[in-house]
Amino acid sequence: MQAFLKGPSSISTKPLSAKERGTAATAGSSGEGRRLRPIPWVEKYRPKCVDEVAFQEEVVAVLKKSLEGADLPNLLFYGPPGTGKTSTILAAARELYGPELYRQRVLELNASDERGIQVVREKVKRFAQLTVSGSRSDGRPCPPFKIIILDEADSMTSAAQAALRRTMERESKTTRFCLICNYISRIIEPITSRCSKFRFKPLSDKTQWQRLLDIAEKENVTISTEAVSYLVQVSEGDLRKAITLLQSAMRLTGGKEVTEKTVAEIAGVVPEEILDGLLAACQSGSFEKLEVATKNLINEGYAATQLINQLHDIIVERENLSDKQKSVIAEKLAETDKCLADGSDEFLQLISLCAVVMQQLTQNN
Repeated sequence: MQAFLKGPSSISTKPLSAKERGTAATAGSSGEGRRLRPIPWVEKYRPKCVDEVAFQEEVVAVLKKSLEGADLPNLLFYGPPGTGKTSTILAAARELYGPELYRQRVLELNASDERGIQVVREKVKRFAQLTVSGSRSDGRPCPPFKIIILDEADSMTSAAQAALRRTMERESKTTRFCLICNYISRIIEPITSRCSKFRFKPLSDKTQWQRLLDIAEKENVTISTEAVSYLVQVSEGDLRKAITLLQSAMRLTGGKEVTEKTVAEIAGVVPEEILDGLLAACQSGSFEKLEVATKNLINEGYAATQLINQLHDIIVERENLSDKQKSVIAEKLAETDKCLADGSDEFLQLISLCAVVMQQLTQNN
């Protein structure tokens, strides 16, 4: 035990020989070589300038005008995920400051960072109070302010948001704030009134098609037209999700053609035959059949939330159900979704949901 405790002090401190130094250097360089890993396509193809931002014409037009005058109001970007909110402000900041000043002038905090009232009072306030000076090396005008980006601001507590509003007013000469969120209703009124609000729309199918085909061409991915169409459908206007699915599908196929079936497998979409089997069990009126069908679905590893989304579309389009029956099932779907979000057991929730569907379907018999 004594020898073990004394271990570190007995390590030799004599200088390495030339041969040993050479071996160490080689090991170090090979370690550096290993660090050069391929980056995710979402980051690789993130817009580098404001002009590259897709489908958000109004936001881009306003930002370009602001960048020309090197002046920027406090901003509030809101909209669904994967529509380019974070990419837009990061691209604008890079254009404003250039690569050399970007790290000094921009503070980015997202939901993974601690952003309680204490952080707003200390870290954000301290960064906001720093004065800025200096000019860009390329001679372009450098704005006399810094930018604080608060990503996913709707997850900040009301107390932290309230502490932020005074800092926004007091440091307006040296700092601009950009708040990014999915739900603007979760941002307190005093903050929204101090910002220029921009809504980011879900990307159109055409825009997604264009961007996905462009990435597939650059990465030498062979993909069928049906697969691209299915990617666009599954992602529901979320380009980040579409690009991630495309990269995953390419890895799964190992360089072969990406097909619609591959995309469905990667996206975790419940196959139509399984859904038809579940609805047939509901139609039969037999609880034993329903239980078996639900167990099989869970055992196959499909997500209950995914099933709810697909089941909703089927129920809404089903013709042999009255509006009242559809409304009862839709209400139960919403209730199940809420319970699953709160961490309920998937099997019990699906059995409960399917029992309601069975009750409504068997009323017609």
